Amino acid sequence: GGADSVMVITGPNAGGKTIALKTAGLLLLMALSGIPVPAGETSVFPLVDSLLADIGDEQSIESSLSTFSAHVANMASIMGGAGGRSVVLLDELGTGTEPLQGAALACSVLQELQEKGALVIATTHLTDIVGFVHLREGMVNASMEFDRETFTPLYRLKRGEPGQSHALEIARRYGIPGPVIERAHGMLGRMET
Repeated sequence: GGADSVMVITGPNAGGKTIALKTAGLLLLMALSGIPVPAGETSVFPLVDSLLADIGDEQSIESSLSTFSAHVANMASIMGGAGGRSVVLLDELGTGTEPLQGAALACSVLQELQEKGALVIATTHLTDIVGFVHLREGMVNASMEFDRETFTPLYRLKRGEPGQSHALEIARRYGIPGPVIERAHGMLGRMET
C-alpha cells in the first residue's frame, strides 16, 4: 500500500536502477525548489529537510575493500543524520564485500533507517535483501522492466516485484563466448541445488 517507506529496486546492470534513484532525487530537489516537475498531476512529493545519498560510480577502479569502507563511512554518516523528514538514496546496497555479510548489514541498515522514519529508495543485486524486504511490513520490492526477448532495458519501474539480474544473457550479448556462458549456466545449476 501507500504506507511503504522503503523501496528496494533490483534488476540487471545497465537496466536503469541508478537512473531511477538519481531521477527521484533530482525531481524531489526540483519540487522543493519550486521548479515545475515533469510528473503526473497526482504525484506527491514529501516535504523534507534532508536528502541523503550514497551513490557510487560503478566504473571505479578502487579495490573492493576501499570501495566497501567508503560505502560504510557514508552509511554511518547517513544513519547519523537521517530522521522523519529525510529521504535516503542508497545505490548498490550491500556490495563490495562477501555477499552474505553485505546483505545482512544492508538489511540491518534498511531496518534502522525505517525505524528512524526516513523514506528510503535503494538498489541492489543481492537476493537475500529481496527476501528480507518481501517479509517486512512497510518495505516493498521493485524492479526495472526488461524485454526478455532482446535483453534490453525498458526503463520502467515496476512496484511489488523483484527483478532478475540476467547476468549471463547480458554477458553473452556483450561478447562473452558461448561455451563460457554454457559452462557458467552449468555451474549455476549446481550452485543453486
